[in-house]
Amino acid sequence: MEFRKLGNSTLEVSAITFGAWAAGGWMWGSTDRKDAVEAIIASYNEGVTSIDTAPIYGQGVSEEIVGEAIKGISRDKVQLLTKFGMRWDLESPKGNFAMHSENNEGKAIDIYRYAGKESVIKEVEDSLKRLGTDYIDLLQIHWPDTTTPISETMEAVDILLQQGKIRTAGVSNYSVDQVKEARETVNIVSNQVPYSMLNRNIEADLVPYALENDLSIIAYSPMERGLLTGKYFKDVNFASGDHRSNYFGQFNLEKVKTFLEKIEPLAEAKNATLSQLVLKWTTLQPAITITLAGARNAEQSISNAQAIHIKLSSEEVQFINDALKQL
Repeated sequence: MEFRKLGNSTLEVSAITFGAWAAGGWMWGSTDRKDAVEAIIASYNEGVTSIDTAPIYGQGVSEEIVGEAIKGISRDKVQLLTKFGMRWDLESPKGNFAMHSENNEGKAIDIYRYAGKESVIKEVEDSLKRLGTDYIDLLQIHWPDTTTPISETMEAVDILLQQGKIRTAGVSNYSVDQVKEARETVNIVSNQVPYSMLNRNIEADLVPYALENDLSIIAYSPMERGLLTGKYFKDVNFASGDHRSNYFGQFNLEKVKTFLEKIEPLAEAKNATLSQLVLKWTTLQPAITITLAGARNAEQSISNAQAIHIKLSSEEVQFINDALKQL
């Protein structure tokens, strides 16, 4: 595995990091706790030492699964990345309303983006319990909360840094201006944002800023929730509650299919899958420190981890980029 430093911190993370959203089950149709634990352990055995999760993923389930998976691993050998700011358990509405949803038991829940000072402290205490640890390696605000001053949120994060409950601070889904404002209060080392072959919007502003200001980018949804695996075009039936059945509708699927067919021979020449080729390409993009890769079972997580071993020449990367221009 390849390891990289986050921003200007001393924290080293695996270039491919286990994304534990699907492990929580919520919005992915279901979860199999045993499979999820085995996927994380298998990933670690392949060199993936970093795990990204969040309280909202299954309303605590994902963090609990991560905590269970790392019980047999020395704590200093793994890096735990989690988040705060998505509340489903508020006694009264606060912050920005995010969505109506259902939890894994089918019960209706309302989710709010809220990052008030007292809420941040509470969420971290709850995360520490679920993860079974006394510190978090990277704490990230999940989404901006426009009802709370960024300075207030980051003051809470700074307190947690001083207490040693978190090692580094990051943000997620922040604009460049929001990153700049957050950095006035605390050292922000990373920004977790959506980035894939089909979504390269950050290349216009966030990537240049990150390169110039020692900010790491954590790319989530590099596979576009499975679309870039090519499996979607082979009679996939989504389970009830799986958001992907609607999500994929935003893309020109015929063009995506043509693109994948164009690069598939390159994957085959590398003795790799399409998924592995896509992941490797993502790790090579400017300012991308971490590429998140989710997995529902050990087989998928092993495949994701092994993507780092693919060797791509500059000409091969250019071939992929030229094919992307046709999308």
